[in-house]
Amino acid sequence: MIPVGLTEAHRDKPDPATYLGSGKIEEIATAAREAGADVLIFDTPLSAAQERNIEKAAHIAVLDRTELILEIFQKRAKSREGRLQVELAKLEHLSTRLVRGWTHLERQRGGLSKTGGPGEKQIELDRRMLSERVKQLKVQLKKLERQRDTQRRSRTRGDQMTVSLVGYTNAGKSTLFNRLTRSDAYVANQLFATLDTTARRCWVGGSEMVVLSDTVGFIRDLPTQLVEAFKSTLEETVHADLLLHVVDASSEVREDQIDSVNQVLSQIDADTIPTILVYNKIDRAPAAAGVVRDEKGRVRSVGVSAVTGEGLDELRAAILEFAEHWHKDHPVKARELEPWEQAKLEAEARRAGKPTA
Repeated sequence: MIPVGLTEAHRDKPDPATYLGSGKIEEIATAAREAGADVLIFDTPLSAAQERNIEKAAHIAVLDRTELILEIFQKRAKSREGRLQVELAKLEHLSTRLVRGWTHLERQRGGLSKTGGPGEKQIELDRRMLSERVKQLKVQLKKLERQRDTQRRSRTRGDQMTVSLVGYTNAGKSTLFNRLTRSDAYVANQLFATLDTTARRCWVGGSEMVVLSDTVGFIRDLPTQLVEAFKSTLEETVHADLLLHVVDASSEVREDQIDSVNQVLSQIDADTIPTILVYNKIDRAPAAAGVVRDEKGRVRSVGVSAVTGEGLDELRAAILEFAEHWHKDHPVKARELEPWEQAKLEAEARRAGKPTA
């Protein structure tokens, strides 16, 4: 999708029929035709009626903000769970605009029942088909969620802290994750490059290792359908002992992005989890470098560059400092390790990023 034009409009309140008013829509439609545009994208949610009216007036396809994000998610989803979650979100959204949705629903026919009572109206059949498929998806996702819970329990021990990376999309979470864990999770300079949660053990100092997870990026006004559909994936965040809120330090709107992430964390009941702000990309914004503490002496923020490695030692030290306090609240009965257990832990620590002597 290549942008060919941008128009901004300001109104005291949205027009109920076309959001921007018929005159502005005609102006935009003319500019779109002259530029050879195939679709009009509105950076705001539109009602089904508004989309229909705009398409009718402009004679061009229309996508609102929610539909655009869903399209991007569909292209990025790689795992079976990710694809099922996106499909569920799209169908939940489609159920609110069935009048214009039949052509989209046709693509889903392979997984839907086609039976219906005699004389059943098309809209009723559409609704039944959607409902059946949504139920199927929820059953499949519930099964995958149970598998995820089992995997989470198997990779965490009672004495091992869990840390989750969260942040606005494209803040550099996956690059930072790879740096800290010496792994090769997928990285790309694009929105929502990561949709599937990845977890690795990560060495943070001494003999301390934590389980670090990389999660889907957040965005301003993340559609409710996506929050609901990706709830099981976002649960990795809810179960964390510590959040590393990764921020693009070079962004001119970083404070707005921080607020957007905090809003989503509140939506999924993760806003009370202890959090360290990690200002990434300090190679582009040197002013964000260093460690900042609050009035109680606890680390509030750390500046790093996941690309150059600057600040990573300070970040590990901050995690280790938190872990030391965490262990006091989560005591485990100590025992002497067998030689084979010690060797296994040492090998695991090296894989997780501990430097060799």
